Amino acid sequence: MLKLAVFDFDSTLMDGETIDFFADELGIGAEVAYITEEAMSGRLDFFESLQSRVKLLEGLDFSVVEKISQNLPYMNGAKQTIAELKKRGITVVCFSGGFRTATSYAKDILGYDADFSNALHHKDGKLTGLVGGDMMFNFSKGDMLVRLQNILGVTEDETLVCGDGANDLSMFAHAKTRVAFCAREILQKEANIIINEKDLTKILEKI
Repeated sequence: MLKLAVFDFDSTLMDGETIDFFADELGIGAEVAYITEEAMSGRLDFFESLQSRVKLLEGLDFSVVEKISQNLPYMNGAKQTIAELKKRGITVVCFSGGFRTATSYAKDILGYDADFSNALHHKDGKLTGLVGGDMMFNFSKGDMLVRLQNILGVTEDETLVCGDGANDLSMFAHAKTRVAFCAREILQKEANIIINEKDLTKILEKI
């Protein structure tokens, strides 16, 4: 029986990539989106790609970051799916290689129990181009999942993970139920549930 469900945020619980929305404000959307795609497909190291993308955001007003983070388009079925999982007694957590401005804001709207993500450094009201946090590396999600399982007393058999990109691979290694949601090929190869429709409620039909 499942006791823990961990979801990625960008392109999983949210329909898009938060950093790409930020980049659009600076007119560099295409450049940043290209790096994002390379990283999510496993062709670029996640840590290096995150650093280079955030560096490109230097100078963006933090108030703009907050406004965008609070107006993101959530994935179809996200709220209903989380509510149903919690009704079944499952703890629901969000792991994101993206940013706390988005994941912490979405927590109460979507209903998950906790979020682990990264923080954009800002000074004098503007982004400095620096970033730090819980989810900086390719191994971060798997590392955090094992810690969470140990704290909660949950086994791999009792764990569901859901994501779309290469930086979700590390958590796939520690869960029996592995959902690739509208995912890159590199992740689909490791999944045992594949959903190619933008509707998270499809997960409920499979578990």
